[in-house]
Amino acid sequence: SIKVVGVGGGGGNAISRMCMDFVKGVEFIAINTDAQDLDSCDVRKRIYIGKNLTRGLGTGMNPEIGRQAAEENRSEIAESLKASDLVFITAGLGGGTGSGASPVVAEVAHEAGALTIGVVTKPFLFEGSQRMKVAQDALAKLREKVDALIVVPNDRIFSLIQKDTPILKAFAAIDDILRNSVSGIAELIAISGLINIDFADIRSIMQDVGTALVGVGIASGQERAVNAVSQALNSPLLEVSVEGAKGVLYGVAARDLRMTEFNNIAKMISEAVDPAAKIICGIYNDRKLKKGQLKVVIIATGFNGANAVPRNGQLLTNLFGSTTYPSHTTPERSEKNDKSDDVMAKNETEKSKASYSKGHVDINADEKTWEIPAFLRKKRK
Repeated sequence: SIKVVGVGGGGGNAISRMCMDFVKGVEFIAINTDAQDLDSCDVRKRIYIGKNLTRGLGTGMNPEIGRQAAEENRSEIAESLKASDLVFITAGLGGGTGSGASPVVAEVAHEAGALTIGVVTKPFLFEGSQRMKVAQDALAKLREKVDALIVVPNDRIFSLIQKDTPILKAFAAIDDILRNSVSGIAELIAISGLINIDFADIRSIMQDVGTALVGVGIASGQERAVNAVSQALNSPLLEVSVEGAKGVLYGVAARDLRMTEFNNIAKMISEAVDPAAKIICGIYNDRKLKKGQLKVVIIATGFNGANAVPRNGQLLTNLFGSTTYPSHTTPERSEKNDKSDDVMAKNETEKSKASYSKGHVDINADEKTWEIPAFLRKKRK
């Protein structure tokens, strides 16, 4: 069985959106200390944690209270995750419940024998250095408890939105990335196909791998295969690039998939990852696709240590229809070259403002060159 657990307010909001029109056979569970917030979650299974500790209120951004609340209801959480094969844990890190309770939930899922995958967001820099520190500490703890971890930094949304984008639409775009990561994996398991991918394949790629990336691309037209792969490989909201991945699993869906298209997709993916990467592929049936559409789902892992390549800025067609450049991103810091959060916040805010206000950047290169995925441009040089 597959279960998706939303922890805290951010996780609850994410699964409330996810559960609409999701693949069948997936159970959603909301976990929170805030009784009012939990009641607003649009899922059947809800676990109210820390009743004696918080008395129905939040944690006041204190992850230790979030951890204690989860421990208070550990047996109830364990009962809800019993006999699970695959457990996704989604949360917005930086708050008390999501940051403190998520590692406990992950530990319980692992003890139940489930393949455990974390899909989390990091806070905006404008939320302050203290919240970012809480998130970074939670990431370190969560990484020790899950098999695979997918991280979405919220600040990357500025690379996709226009100046007049409503805030609710921007937040929905972040939730869509979380949803695509979860649904992309779940679909490959739950939906049969011509070349089938099963849970054993997913486990072989995602068990005890650390950082992971899930990309989803849908395209139509004459170059749909190239465009779908490019979308899947170049999602700007994910924290790492597919370059250097040593484990890759991908699935392709289309009503009228051509052999040449499947061959081109395979070549593009193999050229983008580590030459010695373990690659598993499949062809499945997605009935939600419209006529003429082609869909590619890519799961990439094996970024341990130096293999993790931070995502660079690239020319992108954003979610709202215009072409923009993402803000420059900062690689995840190590203890040796750690900078103060305040300095980082100032620098990143200035960069975000520049990208946010300019919208378009003039370049001397031919536009057609920039439409080619980064890994193919490198090979042409």
